[in-house]
Parts: sequence; C-alpha cells; structure tokens
Amino acid sequence: MLAKRIPTIMPDLSLNEALEVTKIHSAMGILPIKEGLMRTRPFRSPHHTISGVALAGGGSLPVPGEISLSHQGVLFLDELPEFHRDCLEALRQPLEDGFIRICRIARSFTFPAAFMLVAAMNPCKCGHFNDPKHSCRCSTTQVHSYRSKTSGPLLDRIDIHIEVPTAKYQELSSNLPAENSAQIKKRVNKTRVIQRERFKDEDIMYNAQMNHKQVRKYCVLGKQEDELLKMAMSELNLSARAYDKILKVSRMIKGLAESNNNLAELMSEVAQYKNLYRHL
Repeated sequence: MLAKRIPTIMPDLSLNEALEVTKIHSAMGILPIKEGLMRTRPFRSPHHTISGVALAGGGSLPVPGEISLSHQGVLFLDELPEFHRDCLEALRQPLEDGFIRICRIARSFTFPAAFMLVAAMNPCKCGHFNDPKHSCRCSTTQVHSYRSKTSGPLLDRIDIHIEVPTAKYQELSSNLPAENSAQIKKRVNKTRVIQRERFKDEDIMYNAQMNHKQVRKYCVLGKQEDELLKMAMSELNLSARAYDKILKVSRMIKGLAESNNNLAELMSEVAQYKNLYRHL
C-alpha cells in the first residue's frame, strides 16, 4: 500500500521525461487507450516468479523488460528474497547507470532504466523475527540464510532500509489529521525546483544524480560531520558507494524538510537507514 502511494508524491514528469516514458510504453503496445502522452509516473510490480529476461529485457529480438517499463517511475518488488538470484543481480547495473545494455552476438541494445526501486521483505521466513507478540519459528541460521538471499552489493545500491513494525489498531482507526499526498507532492516539487537551480551549471537535475566529485562540492563536511561519518563507515563496514549515498540522502532530507538541522544530525539519522547491514 505504501509503495503504490509513492508515484503520487514524486515530482511531476518534465516534458522530456514524459516523452521517454511514452515512447517505451508505445513501443511495447501498452500505452493507455486515448492517452497520447503519459503524464503520470509508471508503477510496475512484477511477481517474484518473473524470469530474468522479463525483468531486465531481452529475447531473440530484445525488447524492454519491467525495469525499462518502470523508467522514470517505481519498480516495486514484493517478497524480495523470493526473486531468482539472477533477476536481483541484473538490477545492479541499471540502478547505478540508469540504463541497461542487452548484448547479443550481432549487436547490443541499450534501454533506458532510470527507476526508483522499492522492495519489501519479511524479517525472516516465518515473518515473526523480533515481533514482541509472536514467537519466531526460525533458527538463527535460517534467519541469516533468508536475509542473505539479497546480496550485499544490491543492498549497497538501496539508499534507505526501514524496519516497519506491525501497525496498531489505534493507529489504523485514528482520525488525527495528517499530510495527504497532494501536500507532500507540493513540497517535493518545490525541492525539485531548488535542486534544478542548484545544478543549472551541471549536467544533472537532482541530488541522486551527483557523482563523487559533485558530492564533495555540494556536501561539504566539517570536523563533526567527518568524525560521525568515519564512525558509521567503520561500525557498519560501509562501502565507498554508501559514503556518497549517505551524503546525498542527508542533503535531500535537509531540502525536503526545509530543515535547519546541521548536516551531522541528518547524517546520523541517515546512517540508521542502512539497517540491513547489521544482519549480514
């Protein structure tokens, strides 16, 4: 349910992004009826039994797969460890580069694949690990085996890992006012405008596209931030890629929340979002 709401709070498609999405869906013959130009971001949710070719693209005459159909939108993988290992590993290059290259004997094909990956998984096979109200039936070895189906290099490419506890009845039935999608999207669009202005002299549009050199330019660390990040990198055994991602996400939160918090406080928060590293 949460994953399906994400496209409703993402920034509006620019004209160029809308054209890219429309071309892909039109080429696959799945453009919505009477829709000349797609204005909403795609949301794709393939079943965990999907083949590697259907997910990444390919075939005798290569065609785009689910990751390209998710271009400029969301690819949601429910029950992440249940997907075939080769399918999950095929996500690594497009998550890094924003495109996927399918190679055949005669030639190679490059398909766009700049998507947001959203995934969900149980804490263990039975689903009750660390649940205060249910006893977990899995051994420590079984829990580790289940979680290790998702490789470290793939987790390294996922910016935020969040443990979602069971919702209480009071929370589900509460009528307390809360931000709706339209209000959140307004803040997101405002932040995107700021980022476009910030990067107007760069060949990028938003924080996630920053390379290492740009991260060092726009996320300057003081002594406190440097010490905090050094400790997080050491204790969680994080990679160089995770170093950049922590800084990018911290910068994004600061802009999205219009926060006056210093970067060190935000980095401390973001480092906690690499939660799954503690269990591998």
